[in-house]
Amino acid sequence: MRAIQRYGLRLRRRRFRLRSMRKSRELLSVVDRTAMVRPDDLLCFVTLRNEMVRLPYFLEYYRDRGIAHFFFVDNDSTDGTREYLTAQPDCSVWTSDASYKRARFGMDWLNWLLMKYAHGHWSLIVDPDEFLVYPFCDSRPIPALTDWLDASSVKSFGTMLLDMYPKGPITLQPYHEGQNPFEIACWFDAGNYMINRNKQFGNLWIQGGPRARLFFPDKPERAPALNKIPLVKWNKYYTFASSTHMLLPRGLNLVYDEWGGEKTSGVLMHAKFLDTFSDKASEELDRRQHYANSHEYEAYYQGLNEDPNLWCKWSERYINWRQLEILGLMSKGNWA
Repeated sequence: MRAIQRYGLRLRRRRFRLRSMRKSRELLSVVDRTAMVRPDDLLCFVTLRNEMVRLPYFLEYYRDRGIAHFFFVDNDSTDGTREYLTAQPDCSVWTSDASYKRARFGMDWLNWLLMKYAHGHWSLIVDPDEFLVYPFCDSRPIPALTDWLDASSVKSFGTMLLDMYPKGPITLQPYHEGQNPFEIACWFDAGNYMINRNKQFGNLWIQGGPRARLFFPDKPERAPALNKIPLVKWNKYYTFASSTHMLLPRGLNLVYDEWGGEKTSGVLMHAKFLDTFSDKASEELDRRQHYANSHEYEAYYQGLNEDPNLWCKWSERYINWRQLEILGLMSKGNWA
């Protein structure tokens, strides 16, 4: 990369950091338990709105896998989300009624919290419908993975976002608060993915899966990105440049092997397609707070009017992480 390009990325990183400092004024602390955080704790950072139905299982899932403290930014929920999180002893909560879109879809807020609280900590940055699956996750907690990453001098861990869905119309099986969503949404596309390399940032750009084939059949290039870097050994000088798709410095985006080998990677199982999704899509379409004037949610809303079935004859039923590795969707690399 030429010197002028490297300089441009340094300026962009500085601009994102300054922007997050300015946007921090939009955050109001509801409950601050950050004094409880210990030096080696694994942290989790989330921005959300009206996700009460998902939170009991989300917290259970990540507590069981080693998250010690959760940092939530609640974007003006009206369904009891904020009150529920405030009562949780391992959660610190901030709220904002400012524009999610103008906060770079919540990343300005999270960049600020990461800068202030996550320096030196392995940190997981996810949405409430994203569940990390990694090699040996059935027997080893996330800190076992981060210990190995530390020993290997690796500072970021890449994943693919894997859309999970039920067999049959998504409205057919109701989801209940506290339920494991993958009891319902247990199918996924084993193939049908496009991968390109972003030359400027160095990250992979992955698209495809059920959202591309069902909601963007004529323009698959407009389908959502499926590449994520959700687990990072944070430094206060880092910043997310675009959601959790890519980071600065750009070296953090090299979560794959350029020389033909395999780096250890995981999957974020995405539990978006439950019966609650239709109401969520309608709400977000009205708010117009998502990327590109919410064109993604417009496609969802139009497609959901037909009560679609995302399942097809090539769908695979989820078994375990080893199945995902065999299919080439993740890799244990050198971790044994």
